[in-house]
Amino acid sequence: MNQPLAGYAPAPVTARMENHGDHMLKVAMQTGHDLLARVGSMVAYEGFVQYEPNPPAVRQIARDWVTGEGAPLMKCSGDGLLYLADYGANVVVINLNGDGISVNATNLLAFDAHLTWGVERVKGLAKFAGQGLWNTRISGQGWVALTSRGKPIVVDCGGGEDETYVDPDALVAWSPNLKVKGKRSFKAQSLIGRGSGEAYQMAFSGQGIVVVQPSEDSTDRLRFRG
Repeated sequence: MNQPLAGYAPAPVTARMENHGDHMLKVAMQTGHDLLARVGSMVAYEGFVQYEPNPPAVRQIARDWVTGEGAPLMKCSGDGLLYLADYGANVVVINLNGDGISVNATNLLAFDAHLTWGVERVKGLAKFAGQGLWNTRISGQGWVALTSRGKPIVVDCGGGEDETYVDPDALVAWSPNLKVKGKRSFKAQSLIGRGSGEAYQMAFSGQGIVVVQPSEDSTDRLRFRG
């Protein structure tokens, strides 16, 4: 290999999912271990991998995406190495190991097809914005890959009495056992959030984590809809 390019070669496979750099996901595909991934996220693959957009299992669950906020998914199956990316966003790989996570659909890149998942309304927010916020909840033994617009921060809520407040436009994911409520603030746009003077925050409390990206671009985010 040309020596200047040698540093970009894939590393040996060590896990079902792992990062290749900060902005690409590498998945070790095996027959019988299907993957659900964002449509259009495939950038390369080795071996024999097939793709089925909007498979029946996804269509059945996606009926709950009544607000149009769902992520179009494809089923990937076969043997080989699959590389996924989302317009240069950072990729975060999580091994759930029996736990669960609640993810904004715009930040969901891929997950093992055998995991339990569904779309749910986030409780405690409807009074702030009509329909509230819809998220994808995933749980079980398996792998999930998220995207973040920039390097994210993972906040440990710690289980104390103090709450963690997050701008909804910067929110990526959180532990589903956390308590969530909305908070309304009247602040100038230059001081908090990207709103038109009235800003919403999401308050988290309990034992768990919150993943926050360094971006508040509302064109990339799920929004509160009234």
